[in-house]
Amino acid sequence: MYKRVQYQEIVSRLKERRHFLQVVLGPRQVGKSTLIKQVVADLGMPYQLYTADSVPATQTTWISDCWNTARARMRIDGLSELILVIDEVQKIRNWSEAVKKEWDADTFNDVNIKVVILGSSRVLLEKGLSDSMMGRFEQIRMTHWSYPEMNDAFGLTLEQYLYFGGYPGAAILIGNEERWEQYVNGAIIDATINKDILHDSPVGKPALLRQTFELGASYSGEIVALTKMVGALRDAGNTTTLAGYLNLLGDSGLLTGLQKFAMDKSRQRASAPKFQVYNSALRSAYSDLSFEEALLNPKEWGRILESAIGAHIVSSAFTGNYEVFYWREKDKEVDYILKKKGRIVAIEVKSNSVAYHDGLEEIRKRYRPHATLIVGEGGMGVEEFLRGNPAMLFA
Repeated sequence: MYKRVQYQEIVSRLKERRHFLQVVLGPRQVGKSTLIKQVVADLGMPYQLYTADSVPATQTTWISDCWNTARARMRIDGLSELILVIDEVQKIRNWSEAVKKEWDADTFNDVNIKVVILGSSRVLLEKGLSDSMMGRFEQIRMTHWSYPEMNDAFGLTLEQYLYFGGYPGAAILIGNEERWEQYVNGAIIDATINKDILHDSPVGKPALLRQTFELGASYSGEIVALTKMVGALRDAGNTTTLAGYLNLLGDSGLLTGLQKFAMDKSRQRASAPKFQVYNSALRSAYSDLSFEEALLNPKEWGRILESAIGAHIVSSAFTGNYEVFYWREKDKEVDYILKKKGRIVAIEVKSNSVAYHDGLEEIRKRYRPHATLIVGEGGMGVEEFLRGNPAMLFA
């Protein structure tokens, strides 16, 4: 079975002496649970694995029950160490307080239980960690699957990856696009919105949230003013509400609204967003064209290409710790601006043979970027770019 790069990192940490909880963060359906099962199976250490996915949120004693069962097993079997894995822990109300209590009790009593916590709601996990768990944990971040991973594990071609994206569970279904679309909508989009966002956050208009995602995913890679979106959506809502929903969708690894790059923060916040999915599958699930039809449509394939490059950039930002923007002034535009520790990198995506790139020239004059890059015609090949880590552009 294919093992992602985080496999070795988790193995290495669990072999160490007990120092920190290990917290594995990432969107739904990127293989967090599968990875940890691979790790505990290969380590050969005794373990207990629990998931809170179907546990009532109000059952706050559930975490303590899991912990006590692990302690009892250690005593009965005479174990010197044990791995405790708790999946979807953010589903339990006040989970961080319960985890802190049990972890500190083990530390005080020299109980050698090594703990791994998994979750798909990044906001709730990180809030709980910052509220109660400071100094007790390390993060391991997992992103959507990259092109090299999907190619190595499932044999996806570059064109298939650009259209179908990087969800491992959906890879075996691409030969039947109707089944593939049903999987993406049910197991990923519906599950994330209903089980993560609506379960965890106060949302006044759930239908508007869903419509915001559908419209934003359809326009991935394009700049659309929120005022225009309000008119396009069936349910009434103001721009502040839509901006808040975009933040929720972004924190869940579905869709983000990139801000316009500017040195003035207030100008960034006031800009029209550039919609960007985190995985190409999320855009293609709403496409009117099949894979074969899209390949034969140069204009549509150009949009797919730019959105896929953007998905690679924003998904990698989760582990690369950089910010992503776009830039536009009048008729000059740059598709993606990456910023990290005062350095910026400008990236232009080209699916045609246009030779002059006045947007990049203007960015060079104004901001003196650390690097500028063209991806596609006249620049770095699309496959080469997708095989790399955008964070390395800051080196």
